[in-house]
Amino acid sequence: MASEKPILYSYFRSSCSWRVRIALALKGISYDLVPVNLVKDGGQQFSAEFKALNPMKQVPALKIDGITLSQSLAIIHYLEETRPNPSLLPQDPKKRAQVRMIADHIVSGIQPLQNLGVLKQIGERKMEWAQNYISSGFQALEQILQHTAGRYCVGDEVSMADLCLVPQVANAERFKVDMGPYPTITRINKALLELEAFKVSHPCRQPDTPAELRA
Repeated sequence: MASEKPILYSYFRSSCSWRVRIALALKGISYDLVPVNLVKDGGQQFSAEFKALNPMKQVPALKIDGITLSQSLAIIHYLEETRPNPSLLPQDPKKRAQVRMIADHIVSGIQPLQNLGVLKQIGERKMEWAQNYISSGFQALEQILQHTAGRYCVGDEVSMADLCLVPQVANAERFKVDMGPYPTITRINKALLELEAFKVSHPCRQPDTPAELRA
């Protein structure tokens, strides 16, 4: 039934899941959360049950309106098209393109290179590897944001770009990336973390957050 409550398959620390949790919170969509632990039991995303939901064996996946979607940006675009308020894309086509550019920069150009599956293959050099790719991505992003930013990534309205930025900064902090060279990224991230939707969706406040990481 299309009227059923959406179900989000999420892992508290997954930056891709966090993007979708922010979108759901901003748009006031209530949902049920099913935790998928990416580390326990060799990774619950590899179970036959989850593979049937998302053949890519990754979170997030969202069951909504009678369909199951994976890939965070595809999910966010669907939410934007079916539940347009508040909007996560600016009206102006140039600003809209900038939002998509920044989002793609993060979701294609930075995050996949430091994802769990890649780092497993890298082995003991994983910290250095992750720092290297996040830093080179942030150097470019800092430069872009100096041209596009107002209070947030593009102007003064929260957009899809911001939904991608905050989780990526959290990853950077987890991998001990020096944020000193990125004052614009740091400033925007701080402003966004003051917003309720970013707080309730935060990894430290999820049903599957381990007790020692809870806020």
